[in-house]
Parts: sequence; structure tokens; C-alpha cells
Amino acid sequence: MKFSKLLIFKIFFILVISPLFFNFQKANAAEEIKITYSIFSRTIKVNSLKTFAKEGKSSRKLRKVLKATKSPDKEIRAVLNKDFEVPITVASKLVYSEIGNVFLTRLSSIIHTPRANDERTGMLALRASIIQGINIGNGKINLINFFEGYPTKTVILDVSALSKVMNKVESISELLTFFTNSPLDKIKTN
Repeated sequence: MKFSKLLIFKIFFILVISPLFFNFQKANAAEEIKITYSIFSRTIKVNSLKTFAKEGKSSRKLRKVLKATKSPDKEIRAVLNKDFEVPITVASKLVYSEIGNVFLTRLSSIIHTPRANDERTGMLALRASIIQGINIGNGKINLINFFEGYPTKTVILDVSALSKVMNKVESISELLTFFTNSPLDKIKTN
């Protein structure tokens, strides 16, 4: 009995002290979004995007990216700030369901990690981002929380892949409405 208590104490001590001696990498939230289009790319800071979403103020770099969208600032801010109330248990069921897997697989071609060599890595990062984003938003998620919850320093946003998807739907609001209203209502009732 004394031996097991001593062993437990030693293991606990090692776990507490080891971070001081070994530099363990901590999974951080996304700090920047790298927007790629063909061979061109532009990087914006998540904090800059967050400030724009909340206050309407943008850095010079962000202003250039926003001009390229040819959308009014008010409309972009509305999309960035649109909250979706999703209980974390429902979100967890959704992202691990068959429908969720299909959705995340398609989304992982648009939003992915810098070194994603396979769909699985992208799907895992997206799952983590959704769950962490809901946690950050206290039961609600928006695009800013989603990016803040992303488990790598840099998020890649592939505009070419996004435009292929956007050609299939008429607007972002139609896409958001489809993916938030229909499936979530059915999952919430089950």
C-alpha cells in the first residue's frame, strides 16, 4: 500500500515538474488567416478581423482584402458577427455523424491547416475549431469564434475551392440557412 502511494506521488511530481524542464508545445488558437487564390496569397490577423467585426475598424492590410470582396463593410460585419446558438452536445453529435463527416470533408478543402496532407487532418482541425468556438462563445458560435478556436497558428482559406462551392449556391446566407436551420432542428429534437 505504501509503495503505490509513493508511486502515485512520484508520477504526480514528474507531471507537475516536467513542463519546467521540457518545452512542450501548447496547441494555440489561430493567430492568422492565410487567404490563397491560385498562386497568390494574403495573410490577415485574426485579431484584426475581430476588431473589424466588433468596431468596424480595419488595418490597411485587411482593408485591401475587404475591398477585393466588393461587399459593403456592414454586410461583411453582419456575416462575421452572426451568432448561431448550438448546444455543445448537439454540435458534437453533428460533427461526428455521417452528415457531419461529409460536410467537414468538403469544408476541409476550403479551410485547412498549413501542412494538411490528407482530409483527416483537416476534419480533425475543423471539429476542434467548432467545439472550441462554441466553448469560446458560451454556447454560440460565429466566424470569429470559429477562427479563434482553430488549433493551429495559421488557417488556410482557399478561395479557389470556396468559389467552386459558391457556384453551387446562390449566396452565403442561403448556405448558412441550409446548414444551420434544417439539420440542427432535426438533431435537437432527437
